[in-house]
Amino acid sequence: MVVSGKVVRDKVVLAYSGGLDTSVAIRWLQQNYDLDVIAVSINVGQPGNLQEAVDRALKIGAVQAYAFNATDEFVNDYIGPSLKANALYMGSYPLATAIARPLISKIMVDIAKKEGAKFIAHGCTAKGNDQVRFDVSIAALAPDIKIIAPMREWVMTREEEIEYARQNDVPITVKKECPYSIDENIWGRSCECGVLEDAMVEPPRDAFEWTVDPSEAPDEPQYVEIHFKKGLPIGLDGHKDMPMTKIIESLNEIGGRHGYGRIDHIEDRLVGIKSREIYESPAALILINAHKDLEKMVLTKDVFNFKRPVEQRYSELCYDGLWFSPLREALDAFIDQTQEFIDGTVRMKLYKGNATIVGRSSPHSLYDTGLATYAQGDHFDHHSAEGFIYVWGLPLRSVAKVQKKQ
Repeated sequence: MVVSGKVVRDKVVLAYSGGLDTSVAIRWLQQNYDLDVIAVSINVGQPGNLQEAVDRALKIGAVQAYAFNATDEFVNDYIGPSLKANALYMGSYPLATAIARPLISKIMVDIAKKEGAKFIAHGCTAKGNDQVRFDVSIAALAPDIKIIAPMREWVMTREEEIEYARQNDVPITVKKECPYSIDENIWGRSCECGVLEDAMVEPPRDAFEWTVDPSEAPDEPQYVEIHFKKGLPIGLDGHKDMPMTKIIESLNEIGGRHGYGRIDHIEDRLVGIKSREIYESPAALILINAHKDLEKMVLTKDVFNFKRPVEQRYSELCYDGLWFSPLREALDAFIDQTQEFIDGTVRMKLYKGNATIVGRSSPHSLYDTGLATYAQGDHFDHHSAEGFIYVWGLPLRSVAKVQKKQ
């Protein structure tokens, strides 16, 4: 487009990690789509230097570069609801990567609207789940913005990407190639590919970074008390005014030191592929298990049991990229209602790769020692049991009498 004799290009907002793929993508988008690239780097608790990423993007040729530290927003607005839902995909995966993608998408859409960009681009491949999460989230928030996924279009090996970068003046630092595909944020670390693709091979030591080998963990157990208010953690070990971000960071360190938080499972990807996944999520597993245990003490039997399939559906929605769906919002409303009285403390023992719940208390506990005890102080009406059993078993006795006659 030409305005007042000057060529004005359309803009694309690129989710920029600073790595090889997205660095090459800046130049590739310029050449293949004739677009001005706006690079956006977002921190959700992963390692790395945002300022270095911004400087690299500008050096490559981005017309603008943004850096956001969105860790607290991620913790409060995405991890928090997922924790209240005890969200574990297939009963194992705490959804660390899955629930970060809608936040990243939201920030990208906000920048695109601010900059007047018609396109958003990401570095996802055609075989993974993240392409779906980005595309669907962006479409839910800004259906008029077009999406470009360079790695679904180009056909380049890693070696060819490096050569492309050299030929097109893309400054990159080529490090020794990692044998795994890794993604990290404050809620967990994922590791796949390489030798891990053989489902019978035990994960090598170098597949793990957050957790020590349980055999090398301390010989003495460590106890930690987690304090909850309305279903969310508010402190540790007597300190009840800690930000949730700090709690997660602390539990990641404690759990990792004791070799706890490793997950090795076969996962059903959204695109129909089964994959072998390795995760490290010490804080996520500690908090979800503690939270679920506190619910057992506070919720009535029917609410607790009804919430279980809701949690499963919630986890599937998050995994499948449907965070911004009306159903997820409706389930949040139900889950929030169940959390009104989830206050209390859970005590856990960490030792050699295990985290065992050894105590719990709540001001709203439905556990009544006087009803549960077999010792002195029992105030359960034992005589009422016979009548209860008669009424409870009446339907079965009626069936038995009729069928015997027949």
